[in-house]
Amino acid sequence: MHVNNRKEEKMYLEKINQPADVRSFNKEQLEALAAEMRTALLNKLSKHGGHFGPNFGMVEAIIALHYVFDSPKDKMVYDVSHQSYCHKMLTGRKDAFLYEEKYDDVSGYSNPEESEHDFFNIGHTSTSVSLACGLAKARDLKGEKENIIAIIGDGSLSGGEALEGLDFAPELKSNMIIVVNDNDMSIAENHGGMYQNLKLLRDTEGKAECNLFKAMGLDYLFVKEGNDVEKLIEAFQKVKDINHPIVVHIYTQKGKGYALAEEHKEQWHWCMPFDKETGKSTVSFDGEDYGSMTAEFLMKKMKEDKTLVGITSATPTVFGFTEDKRKEAGSQFVDVGIAEEHAVALASGIAANGGNPVYGVYSTFIQRTYDQLSQDLCINNNPATILVFAASVYGMNDVTHLGIYDIPMMSNIPNLVYLSPTTKEEYLAMVEWSISQKEHPVAIRVPGGAVISDGKTVTKDFGKLNQYEVTQKGSKVAILALGTFYSLGQEVAKEIAKETGVQSTLINPMYITGTDDKLLEELKAEHQVVITLEDGVLDGGFGEKISRFYGASDMKVLNYGLKKEFIDRYDVNEVLKENRLTKEQIVEDIMKLC
Repeated sequence: MHVNNRKEEKMYLEKINQPADVRSFNKEQLEALAAEMRTALLNKLSKHGGHFGPNFGMVEAIIALHYVFDSPKDKMVYDVSHQSYCHKMLTGRKDAFLYEEKYDDVSGYSNPEESEHDFFNIGHTSTSVSLACGLAKARDLKGEKENIIAIIGDGSLSGGEALEGLDFAPELKSNMIIVVNDNDMSIAENHGGMYQNLKLLRDTEGKAECNLFKAMGLDYLFVKEGNDVEKLIEAFQKVKDINHPIVVHIYTQKGKGYALAEEHKEQWHWCMPFDKETGKSTVSFDGEDYGSMTAEFLMKKMKEDKTLVGITSATPTVFGFTEDKRKEAGSQFVDVGIAEEHAVALASGIAANGGNPVYGVYSTFIQRTYDQLSQDLCINNNPATILVFAASVYGMNDVTHLGIYDIPMMSNIPNLVYLSPTTKEEYLAMVEWSISQKEHPVAIRVPGGAVISDGKTVTKDFGKLNQYEVTQKGSKVAILALGTFYSLGQEVAKEIAKETGVQSTLINPMYITGTDDKLLEELKAEHQVVITLEDGVLDGGFGEKISRFYGASDMKVLNYGLKKEFIDRYDVNEVLKENRLTKEQIVEDIMKLC
């Protein structure tokens, strides 16, 4: 990769304060700008981490878009925002990529609060075409004339919303430009029949009679050299101010400019901080992680049960299925691409016909599947297993990727058994039970934070639903500490004993979806206060179920969790303190009631 080391004058990137500045550059200067942008990306991502491959592959395309179109009058919508770093560099936010002390001044996603050049907060895939269609429809209703451009990667095309948007776009019969960034990759490899057509279009340079986009009523333009800024400018100039919807299909190289990312596209989709020379991560993680642990467990079970199948929606490593494990599993592992709704329905169908499906998914993405969970899976009461990862305040912390809303969404669907383990041993025992039983659809909320192992053998029969486990008997105060927050419950119990000399009752509920009415009733005899702790939002959550049970009684109930809000790039300790989720704050509240 070329690195521009001019010291006598400013870098070209330093001269850009707005997109219009790009249009003053000639071809050679644009190419030098592209090299500088890749250098800035490399420097920042090696220290900060972030989406690497998608941004490196789209440098020239973003330059060309801003060379041809007049943002923000012309409106660009970036699907999932994985290509938006380059866009931010050219729209007044370059300092966040040039200077380490400013790296955190911008998010990793498009953000209207940052710039008038961003129109939506976008962090989930397959949304740009539909959002852009909305912008175009409003433009037409107002009688205006600006260009509307949706930028979407080939991986995102597999999402249902993307196809719905493509289906609607021809109805506009007005300016609508859809830039399809085709690098023959999703997060991992692409999966699905449409990618055969994308390959055919690439192989024929867009001339194949069979054309997905034309079949949907869209005009079409192919750009073979998707990393050639001159050819991209030429293509975008052809479609500027067009009076009908068109797809501009550009063929790019994911990770372009960094050899390791070009060769190992999956591993370099997103990265932690790393050494620029070797590519090796500079962040080390000691001990086990739930993803790798899950894969090892399921791989063993797959050899015993040929009907057991792991399912992912484009994020196979969420439960440890790296490329080698996927190959070993063979047909017992299925990647449906970015299609979470299909994944849930597929799991239900597999279970209905005697198979044994296990779907691993991030909490932030399972929220896309409420209808499928309810209608396709739970109404039919099919025994699929869903493993929900990063469902925690300790999980991903960008506003578009919050994992703290799963409990209200999932725990109120009939027939679903939603479990929340506290340790490695409990987690594996729950997975073992779930894949062996045929009575219920089961979801398991994989603990957040570090793996906790107590070495205890779990003998509990999880089929006896909604029976909580009393781990410490006491009086006056009962603590129901769910999942990841069980350790906080332990700390609170110790602190109460230290302050008052009274031993509290500590309970591991395990079941998010039901109440242990017998135990809750028994607590009335010797307890004055019940507190609930849950690693998620309170509204519609676990604690409210307990409060409702005690509503007509004299029992005082305190619910602890997170308030309902969109929080962005937060500090965990600050959030816990703001929500009175430290042991000191909780004990202080309890003392006021006892």
